[in-house]
Amino acid sequence: MTSAVVPEHPWLLPGALVVPTARSRAHPRRTTRDWIVDSFAFLLSLSWVLYSTADALTPHPTLATRLPYGWMIVADALLGLVCCGLLWFRRRWPLGLAVASLPLTAFSLAAAIPLLIFYFTVVVHRRTAVALAISAAGLVTNFAFGYLRPDPDMSYWAVTVWGVVIAGTVLAWGMFVRARRQLVVSLRERAERAETEQQLRVAQARQLERTRIAREMHDVLAHRISLLSLHAGALEFRPDAPAEEVAKAAGVIRGSAHAALQDLREVIGVLRAETADEEDPQRPQPTLGDLPALIEESRAAGVRVNASDLVAARASVPAAVGRSAYRIVQEGLTNARKHAPGAVVTVNLAGGPSDGLTVEIRNRWPVGGVNAPELPGAGTGLVGITERVTLAGGRLEHGRDDRGDFRLAAWLPWPA
Repeated sequence: MTSAVVPEHPWLLPGALVVPTARSRAHPRRTTRDWIVDSFAFLLSLSWVLYSTADALTPHPTLATRLPYGWMIVADALLGLVCCGLLWFRRRWPLGLAVASLPLTAFSLAAAIPLLIFYFTVVVHRRTAVALAISAAGLVTNFAFGYLRPDPDMSYWAVTVWGVVIAGTVLAWGMFVRARRQLVVSLRERAERAETEQQLRVAQARQLERTRIAREMHDVLAHRISLLSLHAGALEFRPDAPAEEVAKAAGVIRGSAHAALQDLREVIGVLRAETADEEDPQRPQPTLGDLPALIEESRAAGVRVNASDLVAARASVPAAVGRSAYRIVQEGLTNARKHAPGAVVTVNLAGGPSDGLTVEIRNRWPVGGVNAPELPGAGTGLVGITERVTLAGGRLEHGRDDRGDFRLAAWLPWPA
């Protein structure tokens, strides 16, 4: 498997990793840490040039007659100084500098430290194949170094072995640094990807929640407007009604219209994308305990409702189950007012822990078939109720039964 290439890094030593852009790779910018590292590398290399030159100028009787050290020491010192200056450009052209300075490894002792830094930079920032090729070429020149620059205290083979050990150490260190940086890049990408996925999940959850709230508010709004339509229809068919009844109906119409307007504002507020991150606190959701008020509201609007409540342990009804039961009854009453005006609606509730909650709304099928509702609707009320019941793990049935009645029945699980 071919190892990945580590992006050009502005630092020599391991540390925080910055993945540069194309522009920054072409013209890298040095940070404060870059300047510190480069200055340290330059001063270390310069110190080595001065030390090795001074040591070479010290007379060695065993070598005085073997090599013309005078000119070689001066040339080596100058080459070492040039390599020290090139250290400031190693970030931009690491491979080029390493290849150009490769012949110097055959005889230069003063440039040893900057040459090792060039080699280390190539190992860190280039592919393994390139690093191994440079290493192989360096081993070849290492065999010539012992002949051209013999050590007075060590044999040729000892000098050669030490050169191989030093080159292998730099190679191992550079590959470790490169592997560590690759791991950091991989972990950072994984963390960013996980954060992006988490943000996407949060956005989806918010969207689903806003849709759910809007659907519930749609049910409430349809209920309000159906009441308003019913009272307005009564006034239309009984223009000679007593003033007291007209005033009472007008008050109900006004209250229903005001409530419908508030519900409509809430729906628009929930669906407004700009408020996705700062949603207003929602009003308390209805529970099973709010059913009597819902039924009384329908009775006040003129709907004949017969209710039967045989639910045991009402206080222990889960909130989600109670809210679903409320929405089912609300949808059943709304459909009865819209499609079967004047019909008697029967609401039956029964059940208990471990048995589940059964909700049934029944009304007579209107004579002549289902009337076209005076109040247009979206036609998605039963669809929303079916989805709600399914998500709760229950069952829903609706339609005309054997007795000719329209029946909406649901069973909701109620854990013990």
